[in-house]
Amino acid sequence: MSLPSTMTAIEIAAPGGPEQLRAVQRPLPTPAEGEVLIRVAAAGVNRPDVMQRQGKYPPPPGASDIPGLEIAGEVVALGPGVSEPKPGERVTTLLSGGGYAAYAAAPAALCLPIPGNLSMIEAAALPETFFTVWDNLFTRGGLAEGESVLIHGGTSGIGTTAVQLAAARGARVFATAGSAEKARSCERLGAVRGIDYKTEDFVEVVRQSTHGKGVDVILDMIGGSYLARNLEALAVEGRLVLISTLGGTRAELNLVLLMQKRLRILGSTLRARSIAQKAQVAAAVRAHAWPLIAAGRVRPLVHATFPLSQASEAHRLMESSQHIGKIVLTV
Repeated sequence: MSLPSTMTAIEIAAPGGPEQLRAVQRPLPTPAEGEVLIRVAAAGVNRPDVMQRQGKYPPPPGASDIPGLEIAGEVVALGPGVSEPKPGERVTTLLSGGGYAAYAAAPAALCLPIPGNLSMIEAAALPETFFTVWDNLFTRGGLAEGESVLIHGGTSGIGTTAVQLAAARGARVFATAGSAEKARSCERLGAVRGIDYKTEDFVEVVRQSTHGKGVDVILDMIGGSYLARNLEALAVEGRLVLISTLGGTRAELNLVLLMQKRLRILGSTLRARSIAQKAQVAAAVRAHAWPLIAAGRVRPLVHATFPLSQASEAHRLMESSQHIGKIVLTV
């Protein structure tokens, strides 16, 4: 198969607003040892892409400066030492960067086969959210069947994935969202109660709905401004799992409450981890989440698609928080 020497990609001209995203021609990536080259069909848009564009989340050393953390497409070339996946296979994968482009090099160990019932666009909406949710909610947070969980940002890409996965695995799910309409959307995805955080106090709703017990796990992307209330909403032996800090990086902590309830506060990021660490997450997702997708019990919710050339419009939509589910670029 003859490949072009250059490709269209979206780069960040300078830190700033969505207008800083611009289409350019770049050399085709060469897959290194352990990597494959993928012809990109679709790329997911995620909050870290917005933060990178703003200059707040630089790519880790060695990663592409092109934004984009997840793609779906066809394998077109193999780097040294790779035998799987094979050229021609449809895969979806997590990247450290480089997704907003016509081609991307990706670690073979992170490539997962696209479930047969999904389109390329739906598949591109899987890796970032499914890897993040599985690792944080189930591996770190230890959410088990019969337990209860509160998911903040329930209509985000992470939120819609977390609500579905938690409900499918037998947890009792509560979810916050920014309007009554969005709260009902969470309920349609499997939450027993969607909470409009603009008009309702999630601590009080959780307290009433659990007869004063609280929830076993909270998945939180808000951070600082929610810390005190999250601890109030947790049950004894509860776990708070932090994955972002949209509401600030600092907060006061009531250590007495932490000790009395025997609480655990956990946090993680995914992007800077080693390929071997991410491969462990990929294997867990393939083993536990992929069958739920194949069975139609869980699927990515795609709110809108934009052609690659309109990446700035995709970022404007993400920053407006009007979307429910994922935003995807088509190549």
